[in-house]
Amino acid sequence: MLENDTLKEQVSETLQDTSTVSAMMDTFEKIKETPVNEWLPELVKQYLVPLGIKLAVAIVVLIIGRWIIKLIKKWMANGLAKKHADATLHGFFSNLISIVLNFILIVLIISILGINTSSLVALLASAGLAVGMALSGTLQNFAGGVIIIMFRPFKVGDFISAQGQEGVVKEIQIFNTIVLTPDNKVIHIPNGILSTGVMTIFTKEETRRVDWTVSISYGDDVDQARAALQRICAKDQRILAEPAVFVAVEKLNSSSVDLRLRAWVKSADYWPVFFAINEEIYKVLPQEGIHFPFPQMDVHLS
Repeated sequence: MLENDTLKEQVSETLQDTSTVSAMMDTFEKIKETPVNEWLPELVKQYLVPLGIKLAVAIVVLIIGRWIIKLIKKWMANGLAKKHADATLHGFFSNLISIVLNFILIVLIISILGINTSSLVALLASAGLAVGMALSGTLQNFAGGVIIIMFRPFKVGDFISAQGQEGVVKEIQIFNTIVLTPDNKVIHIPNGILSTGVMTIFTKEETRRVDWTVSISYGDDVDQARAALQRICAKDQRILAEPAVFVAVEKLNSSSVDLRLRAWVKSADYWPVFFAINEEIYKVLPQEGIHFPFPQMDVHLS
């Protein structure tokens, strides 16, 4: 008895499907038989005209919306500039606001076109987990950007060394920090590894210590070499008086006596002073009777 009932249901479903297909075919046949001038105006009136109006409104909203977004970004930039806000905030918030406002604009345009935005939001929510897993690195970089903005380990204009790269921070974006190297290369460092990795900031403090290793020959007068180095540093006005210049014997090498020279300068003067004192050492020490050693080996024959 159960098998007969199942068979009847299958036959009934087949007949229904057949009737549906038959009705669709009849409709197509009627459309083919009806002259175009009878059904085309109705099609244009009911579908094409409303769709054209929606498209026109959507295009106008898109143009006006993009213009408004540019105005908001400009207004925000001017507001931060008037309040003398840190330049670090400019690029980050500009990118963030641009993404948020453009997303709102897209949702508005979709709703104007008649697409159910609630269904779209539900679809985005259901796909959120998968997208989050696929973009885990991107989300980590976004979180890193937020951490950098909140805790300010560095700012725009700082000279940093991180991830094997050195340069001046030009801009902190949502996902990356842009660094300009001394030889004018632009490097994008992801904020995720930048916020969690080891970093050296050379311009965080106002002053830095400059170190030189000066090698002199065995037999030269150490006190005379020390006095010559101190006079060289005293002539350079960029070297600070406090802390005082420090000179001491650092190492007795196989072919030389190595002196350590230390001086303090403003952070911006670090490299100019380093190169200038190097040149002065090369010029002045020989005039003082101090010799620069060459690698040598003594061979004793018995």
